[in-house]
Amino acid sequence: MKTEIFIKEIGNTPLIVAAIHNGHEVSLKVRDLFLLDDSERLREEDPFTEIWTHITDTRIVVPKSRFEVDLNRPRDKALYLKPEDAWGLNIWKTEPGTEMITNSLEYYDNFYSNILILLKKFEARFGKFVVFDIHSYNHRRDGSNEQPANSKENPEVNIGTGTMDRNIWAPVIDRFISDLKKYNFQDRNLDVRENVKFRGGNFSRWIHENFPESGCSIAIEFKKFFMDEWSGEPDNAVIEDIKSALKSTVPGVLLELKNL
Repeated sequence: MKTEIFIKEIGNTPLIVAAIHNGHEVSLKVRDLFLLDDSERLREEDPFTEIWTHITDTRIVVPKSRFEVDLNRPRDKALYLKPEDAWGLNIWKTEPGTEMITNSLEYYDNFYSNILILLKKFEARFGKFVVFDIHSYNHRRDGSNEQPANSKENPEVNIGTGTMDRNIWAPVIDRFISDLKKYNFQDRNLDVRENVKFRGGNFSRWIHENFPESGCSIAIEFKKFFMDEWSGEPDNAVIEDIKSALKSTVPGVLLELKNL
C-alpha cells in the first residue's frame, strides 16, 4: 500500500492534522465523464486547507478530489452518483461504470487501511492522540453578489464533536475552543461554536469507532471567509492568520492530552 499519496509527514508529537478534502486532482478517465468544470468542482472542495496542516509534524493531505471519491462519507456513499448526493449538482455526462467505481473504492480502502496503520502506531507510542480534521464550507450559495448566509447559523469556525464520547475528551475540546476563541485574530476574536453547522463527518466517526478511548478527532470547519468561494481567489493574509490561530491551540491541546 502506498502511503506517500496522502501521508505527507510522520513526526514526534501526538497531534495529526488532516486536510482530506483539499484535493482537486481527478484521473483522466473520470475527468472525461464530468459535466462540471474545474471551477464548479473547486467551489465544493476545501482549497487551501493543506496550508493549515503545517502546524504539526504529522500531516495527512489528500490530493484527489472529493468528486472522484469522498473520504469523509461512509463507503457506500463515497461516490456522488446522483445530484442529491452533491448539493443538487449534475455531475456526470454518463453514469460512472464499474471500473471507475472499483478504482475509487480501492482508493478509499487504501486510504483507511493506511490511516489505521498510522493511528495504531500513534496509539502504541503515545497512548492517546489528537487529530485536527480540517474542512471548510460555503456560505454564499445564492451567488457572489448576494447576501451571505445568516451568521447566527454559520459560525466562522464550527467545531464538530458529535461523533465522539465528549465526556472522555472534554478537557481537550474545551481547551481547544477556549484558546481558539481567545486568539487575537486581526484585533478581534473568531466566532467559534460547537456543533452548529456540522457535527463531524465519517473520517472523525471512523477514528472514534476504532480508537474510542485513545483517539480524539476534532472536526474543524472554517467558513470560507478566507477566500471568494465563487472565483476561488484566496485572501492569503487571512489564510496565514487562521494558520497562526490554529497553531496557538497546539500547546494547550497537548498539555490537556498529557493530563488525561
